[in-house]
Amino acid sequence: MTNISPSLLSVDFFRFDQALALLQQHGVSQVHIDVMDGHFVPNLSFGAEMARALHRHYVMRSEAHLMVESPESFVPRFLDAGATEISVHLESTRHPSRLLQTIRGGGALAGLALNPATPLESLRYLWGSFDFLLLMSVDPGFGGQVFLPTVWEKIEQARLEIDGRRLPVRLEVDGGVGLDNAGELVKRGVDTLVVGAAIFAQRDPEASLRDLMDLLTKVSHQKEENER
Repeated sequence: MTNISPSLLSVDFFRFDQALALLQQHGVSQVHIDVMDGHFVPNLSFGAEMARALHRHYVMRSEAHLMVESPESFVPRFLDAGATEISVHLESTRHPSRLLQTIRGGGALAGLALNPATPLESLRYLWGSFDFLLLMSVDPGFGGQVFLPTVWEKIEQARLEIDGRRLPVRLEVDGGVGLDNAGELVKRGVDTLVVGAAIFAQRDPEASLRDLMDLLTKVSHQKEENER
């Protein structure tokens, strides 16, 4: 079944505790921590202390999504802070295989992220070195953007590659995900949806979360039935 990984970037900074309590109450097991350095992307966000505080107070998995230059200097900090998954952008490192190996060696799942314009062909010699593939469906740097339709084909190609190679790789999509496209993303084989504004920027975040989870459950079950 497709899961959600709520992005904390869209949470009101003065209501983090309420937001996390809401997620835990509804059985959400993982959150997405957008790490921005103001260089790789034009915004600043969270550091490793966010992950450390999260794991101190809540029983949740966390994905640290490193949208930073020189991710090699960030990875050890997030491993030390207890991040259970760390994703790095292929565009930000000269030695992706070594960096992914460092993440795995530190006990976390290693993810490789691709910007919308980065082709899947760039993964030709990297398949097997990461645990999940994070496809950006917006240009990274800001929350609340609109899903780029050009990414649909890329998602389908990624699903075919993963299945064709018989790899235990999770397919994740981040950017502009909401009730209007979540069902179609499930149908196209996405395993994890990163959702931010569609939950936390709404008038009633709890109702929005519940509607989204209900939709994913329904569509996932339909997909399973069709595949039998």
